[in-house]
Amino acid sequence: MRLHQAGDRVVISGLGLWTPDHVVTNTELVQALNAYADKHNDMHQAAIESGHVKAVMKSDPDFIEKASGIKQRHVYIKEGILDVDHMRPLIPERGDEELSHQAEIALHAARSAMTSANKKAEDIDAVIVSCAYTQRAYPAIAIEVQDALGIDGFGFDMLVACSAATFALHRAWEMVKSGSARAVLVINPELVSPQVNYCDRDSHFIFGDVATAVIIERAETADSEHSFEILGTQAKTLYSNNIRSNFGYMSRAYGGDPFAADKLFHQEGRSVFKEVCPMAAEHLSQHLALHDLTPADVRRWWLHQANINMNQLISKKLLGRLPDADEAPIVLDRYANTASAGSVIALSLYHQDLKPGDIGVLCSFGAGYSIGSLLLKKQ
Repeated sequence: MRLHQAGDRVVISGLGLWTPDHVVTNTELVQALNAYADKHNDMHQAAIESGHVKAVMKSDPDFIEKASGIKQRHVYIKEGILDVDHMRPLIPERGDEELSHQAEIALHAARSAMTSANKKAEDIDAVIVSCAYTQRAYPAIAIEVQDALGIDGFGFDMLVACSAATFALHRAWEMVKSGSARAVLVINPELVSPQVNYCDRDSHFIFGDVATAVIIERAETADSEHSFEILGTQAKTLYSNNIRSNFGYMSRAYGGDPFAADKLFHQEGRSVFKEVCPMAAEHLSQHLALHDLTPADVRRWWLHQANINMNQLISKKLLGRLPDADEAPIVLDRYANTASAGSVIALSLYHQDLKPGDIGVLCSFGAGYSIGSLLLKKQ
C-alpha cells in the first residue's frame, strides 16, 4: 500500500457528465402505459371484475408534470420501453470478455472528469463506482473501469441508493485527507431504466439514465479551471421500507417471479415526501451550523433531483421562501430522477459562474432513508 502526503485542503477539481442520446417524453410514456392498460384490462376483464386481478390504471402527461416536475428523461436504450409487448428496455446481453454496459457509460463520464481536472491515469490512485444498482455482484464495475482507464491502484463499488454519489464523495475525501490516495475518481453510472416498472402509473415516469463523475484531490495538486474546497461532509441514515427494490440473488431461491412488481423499484410516495423533507432540511441546517454558517450564507444549492415539490418544500424550510433557479437549479425536468446522480448533474451544469469564496451545498437523499451532504467553497 502506498502512503501519500495527507491533504489539509481537499478539493473537487473535475466534473464529468454523460447524457444518453435517447429521450422518452411524458406523452410517449403515457401512450404506452395506456395502451398496455387497455390490453391487460381487456385480457383479464373477468378476473378484474371478480377481484382476483388488479386493473392497470391509466395516466396522463399533465398528472406526471404536476406531481413531479418531470417533462422527459434520457434512457440508455429506448427500444422496448414503449412496446406494449415488452414494457422494458431491450438491452442486448454482452459476453464476459466484452465491456459491460455500465462500465461503458461510466467511462464516458470518467474521461470527461479527468479532462476537466487535467488528470491522467497515472495521477489517480482509486476508483469508486457508486450508484443505486450495479449490473452484477462481481467483479466490481469499478475495477473494470480502473482496468479500462489504465489506473494502477484500487477500485470498489458502493450501493447507497439515491445517496450513493455523496456517500462515495465522503469516502474519497477521507482517502485524500488521510493520504491513502493522491486523487480519487468517483463515478455514478446510473443505469436505472431496467429496474423501472413501466406498467405502474405511480412510478413509470420517475427515473432516467445518466452517468456522472467527480475527481477529488489535494488543493496543492489541483490545476483545473474550476475547483471547490470540501469544507466538510455530513451523513445520516434511518431505516425505512418506504422506498424499496427486492431484486437480488435470493430471487432464484424464492421460486416466484424474479421480476414481479415488488422486485422492481416501488415506494410509498406520500410517506417519503412527509418524512424525508423535514429530515433533509434539519440535516442541512445542522451541517451548516457546524461551520458557523446559515442557509443565507449559501450561494448555491445543488440538491437531489427527485421531485420538484420536495425540493421546493426543503428549500422553503431552509430559506423561509422559495429559491429562484439561480440559487437552486433544477435539472429533473429534462433528466428526471437519476438516482444518486441528480445533484452532481446540477453541480456539473451550474458551477462555472460562481466566484472565489462562494459557498455551495451538494446534497442527496433517498432510500434507507439516507442523506449525504458536502459543504463546498469555490476556489
